[in-house]
This record gives sequence, C-alpha cells and structure tokens, in this order.
Amino acid sequence: MSRLLTLLTDFGLQDSYVAAMKGVIYSICPEATLVDLCHAIPPQDVAAGRWQLLQAVPYFPAGTVHLAVVDPGVGSDRRAVVIETAIGLLVGPDNGLWSGVLSRFPAQRAVNLTNTNYWRSPQPDPTFHGRDIFAPVAAHLLNGVPLTELGPLVNPASLQTLVEPQLQRLENGWQGQIQAIDRFGNLITNIPAALGQAAGLTLGDRWLPIARTYSEVAVGDLLVLAGSHGYLEIAQRNGSAQQALGAEMGAVVQLVCRRAP
Repeated sequence: MSRLLTLLTDFGLQDSYVAAMKGVIYSICPEATLVDLCHAIPPQDVAAGRWQLLQAVPYFPAGTVHLAVVDPGVGSDRRAVVIETAIGLLVGPDNGLWSGVLSRFPAQRAVNLTNTNYWRSPQPDPTFHGRDIFAPVAAHLLNGVPLTELGPLVNPASLQTLVEPQLQRLENGWQGQIQAIDRFGNLITNIPAALGQAAGLTLGDRWLPIARTYSEVAVGDLLVLAGSHGYLEIAQRNGSAQQALGAEMGAVVQLVCRRAP
C-alpha cells in the first residue's frame, strides 16, 4: 500500500497552517511520506491551484494520495470530496481545483466526505477544513480505509469544473490566452507547443519571435518558446515578461500565431 501523500495549499509557509495539517496526518498515519507540491498559490486562486496540480500530479506513482486545499468556500455548503482516478486519490474541496487533472485522468468514482468518524472532530472549525476534514481523511486513506467508508458516492459528472481559456483557430494561426504565470514572470499560454510552427506570436501590437532556448536572444529580449509543460510561453531572457509587458493571468490577452511580418 502506498503511503505517499502530496500537499498543495494557498496557506504559505509564514504561518503554522501547513504544519498543523502535517501534524494531524502523522498522528493518524506515522508512516506517511509527505511531499510538498506548492504552498504559494495566491490566496483563494483556484485557477492557479488547478494549473500547479496539473503540472505535478501526473508525475507521481499510481496510488498516491493527493491533498489540495485552495478553498474560498470553506464553511459553506460546497462539498468536500475524494475522487478516485487511474493515477491516485484526489482529496479536497469540490470547487474545480481538480478539473485540470481530471481533464486528463477522468474520475472513476467520487464520494462526499460526510462520515465524521474520519474527521478530526465531528464539529470542524468552519475556517480550517484543511486541518479538520481533509488532512485526517487523507491520512485514513493512507491507512487503507475504503473510499466508500468516507461518505456516499456522488456522480463524477456532478463535480465542479473551471472554465479553461479557449483556443481559437484563425485563418493565419491560433488565438489563445495567458493561462498561468510562473515565478520567473514567464507568461504561459494555452497554445500547445506543437502548434507553434510560425515565426512568432503577437501580443497586442508586439511581435515576439519563437526560439528554442533563451540563449538564442540577447539578454533583456523577449521571446516565445516551448515550455516544459507543453505550451508556448512568452519569456524575457534574464528578466520577467510579465513586468515587461504588463500582462496578467486571467486578463483577456490575445495571442495570435502568424508568420513574421
């Protein structure tokens, strides 16, 4: 049985919230192996959490338990769920956080976490379900508790999803959007790298050449290249494309693939 558990939150590390969750997990499953995926998700940014989970979860062994808490609806009537997939069990709020992973690895079964026997307390704190519901449930899963012991089955089709940036075919290429921004300030588009056969992209009135590596342009120059995630991204060599261009995730940003002028 796998005792591997990953953690992703928007809690940061300057407070003790993540440590409290880990304490609950180790109290129930001392043999757990915990891997921190990311705790720097912007507060309440479910879309950013969706992206980071999609970039990390597929690389873990099948059978891993994945726990993610980016939960602006904590304490409300949003469901708390465990989702079974071919690559592991996904634990967290039903708010679309897992929709990126589920687009590649569809849900096989899902349960609503209503059995308080597997919570830290029958009366969880309304502001900290990560500690009082999700962490203990994840630990019990590591100990082999069957999925159906945790609550009633729910229709996987009823799980919440996020509306993802749309890709549009144009006469002279493709039009997309910025779907993520990494810590380097790279602007990650939703245009698959396989479609980037043109000489560059346009962002507004800016022409940005496509290159294979950062070293193909001068320091400070902007470029477009295929990121390790499989999408085209706009970057600035030794700098931040986000700062240089003033682009933001979630903004309506048009990226049009075309031949060089």
